[in-house]
Amino acid sequence: MADQLPQVLVLRPPPVFTLLETQFSQKFHFLRAWESPLPTADFLATHAASVKAVLCSGDTPITGDILRHLPSLQLIVTTSAGLNHINLPECRRRSISIASAGEIFSDDCADLAVGLLMDVLRKISAADRFIRAGLWPIRGEYRLGSKLGGKRVGIVGLGSIGLEVAKRLEAFGCIISYNSRRKKANISYPFYSNVCELAANSNALIICCALTDETCHMINKEVMKALGKEGVIINIGRGSIIDEKELVQCLVQGEIGGAGLDVFENEPDVPRELFTLDNVVLSPHVAVYTPESFSDLYDLMVGNLEAFFSNKPLLSPVLDE
Repeated sequence: MADQLPQVLVLRPPPVFTLLETQFSQKFHFLRAWESPLPTADFLATHAASVKAVLCSGDTPITGDILRHLPSLQLIVTTSAGLNHINLPECRRRSISIASAGEIFSDDCADLAVGLLMDVLRKISAADRFIRAGLWPIRGEYRLGSKLGGKRVGIVGLGSIGLEVAKRLEAFGCIISYNSRRKKANISYPFYSNVCELAANSNALIICCALTDETCHMINKEVMKALGKEGVIINIGRGSIIDEKELVQCLVQGEIGGAGLDVFENEPDVPRELFTLDNVVLSPHVAVYTPESFSDLYDLMVGNLEAFFSNKPLLSPVLDE
């Protein structure tokens, strides 16, 4: 029966794959590279002629070397919205199609971004630690947090996630502006082509953009200084969009007001200097992880694979701009 199912290569199992393995296995025959005793290159060479589709997650690099071992490859289905783990130029050169998570994660990411911002401003996690440590009866009143309503929030990357963040923050009475690769048509928010100017005109920056060569370390010390001593940075994009060493230094030295971070440069390693800072809220790259998003993602991945093997249009194709 398995031999009759469409064949899909999996280098490492995405989280949703592990949770929904039984359902997946009823529809596709997966080549499980991570279970093979062979080195990856040898395993790929064994299946080079037959592999037309790959399923991967955001932490599985699809490098030029991997692609060279897969001459018959026609499709990459990734469980992430970001594409920085895929060698896009080589895929374009070979006309390999890519299907991403699309907008599946937009709501969940936006929810966490707003939650992190509110947590940092209102000191929710820090206040929780204060009570659990038994300090309330000893020290009395806790430090005041800051109001969310009326804050000027700069969104870096006004794609589907950024727009959902903006929609939520508008309901709180925040004033929205944004930076993006280009000004968005039919968007009334003020646009800043320079992220430093956006920071200088914001109380908080929320990072929602993709990681590319252009955005790597885009949030540098100059941007942080422009944001100022009361400013807050929230990152639900990728860790390397921020110069993490400079961020740590600015937080330790009080050059910015706080940070809410779901992503880091060298995950799962997080700078230990952040652990003792009450103006920093840390989250282990879980913005996209809810049971609802996993269920939707499973449906989307299966739909993309079924469409490919049936010669139908992909449900969430990545299109060159």
